[in-house]
Amino acid sequence: MTSYKKEDMLIPRNITSSIIDDLSLTNKVVLIYGSRQSGKTTLSKLVIKKLDIKTLSVNGDQLKYVDVLSSRDLSKLKALVQGYDLLFIDEGQRIPNIGITLKILHDEIPQLKILVTGSSSFLLSGKITESLAGRKKTYTLFPIAIKELSDLYNPFEINAQLEERLIYGQYPEILNRTGYNEMEDYLEDISSSFIYKDIIELEHIKYPLKIRDLLRLLAFQIGSQVSIHELCKQLALNRETVERYLYLLEQAFVIFRLPAYSKNLRKEIRKSQKFYFYDNGIRNILINNLNLLPDRNDIGALWENFLITERLKKMYYERTRFNSFFWRTYSGSEI
Repeated sequence: MTSYKKEDMLIPRNITSSIIDDLSLTNKVVLIYGSRQSGKTTLSKLVIKKLDIKTLSVNGDQLKYVDVLSSRDLSKLKALVQGYDLLFIDEGQRIPNIGITLKILHDEIPQLKILVTGSSSFLLSGKITESLAGRKKTYTLFPIAIKELSDLYNPFEINAQLEERLIYGQYPEILNRTGYNEMEDYLEDISSSFIYKDIIELEHIKYPLKIRDLLRLLAFQIGSQVSIHELCKQLALNRETVERYLYLLEQAFVIFRLPAYSKNLRKEIRKSQKFYFYDNGIRNILINNLNLLPDRNDIGALWENFLITERLKKMYYERTRFNSFFWRTYSGSEI
């Protein structure tokens, strides 16, 4: 593979200008969801730099701020943000009562702009959906899209990187690392539990090792229909538990599912589903296969996962309403 990496590369993200407009022109709370390491903090810092206003930056792990932000005490909240134009909260899902706090800040200090990131949407959105009804604008940040690379590379250079993208994926840090060993070490690190850390820590998972086992089973079935019944048998878990784990992994932006398309035609397969990974690199490290394309027997699955994920990113970033399905008949025809 030929490397076209650029030093100190800051990759433009498609939603940057929209976030800046929302913070500049409205008083809505702006929320950015996405998997860990997808670039939410870097994007937020770029937005803050472009806005060029006085900003208080807070991390959800900083106890001195968490105590105030979870207190619901208006006087404490006003004292915290006094003199600032923008409040930036990173990893907001770690703050208890975050939804109510954001509602209080929005309603009682309307001139304050608020930007919040969350690495697991089920943890954050579940706390804020009701509290911030009509008060928020939500964005999802995925691993780098090929369209985002077009601002840095010409078509020839992008095409030359495709093999690397298929194998090592598109997390921002991957694109800033040179050498296969560095990229492999990074993928090993984040796949060991980092990308689903919030699930294990905050959702009280009874069998944490089963999460990785489930992901490995799905990784081997990219492009194939997945039987929940078979997953239950192989994991020795009941259906309710497996369905819950799948849901949590979806909400953590690790995987997503495509249901079968049906108009109730007799020969169409119903109730089937496929699962895909938001990033090829995560999928490949889970099955311990980072071989180059000539040494692989799953090239079709790699391309399928890559193309479907790129399509999802494109439609989302263009704010296009859509539903995604796969279609297959008993005779084997498939789209």
